[in-house]
Amino acid sequence: MTEYLSPDDRAYTKVYKQQTPDILKAFGQFEEAVFAAEGRAIPLKYRELIALAVALTTQCAYCIDGHGNLAVKAGATEAELAEAAWVAAALRAGGAFAHGRLAFKLTDEEHRH
Repeated sequence: MTEYLSPDDRAYTKVYKQQTPDILKAFGQFEEAVFAAEGRAIPLKYRELIALAVALTTQCAYCIDGHGNLAVKAGATEAELAEAAWVAAALRAGGAFAHGRLAFKLTDEEHRH
């Protein structure tokens, strides 16, 4: 983890371990299956780049840190990290554009009644 995130943050995983160990175990197995090094149709590097783009979109600092570093470990270049960030930015902008049309529709006097 980077300096941005506290190593102490992981200590709070104990709550999951104590309160919902079965779900935590299932989640860990799910993560292992999704990010397995072999046996998936999409190569690991691209899955990590997808995860990074999603993390940038959801703005999860933990996921940005983890999946950004795992993408690099899987062979992603700085250029690929940059493009993943632009993909995330495009989707966020596209969502605002699309929802802007919804705002126009919902505020259109003609269609309110």
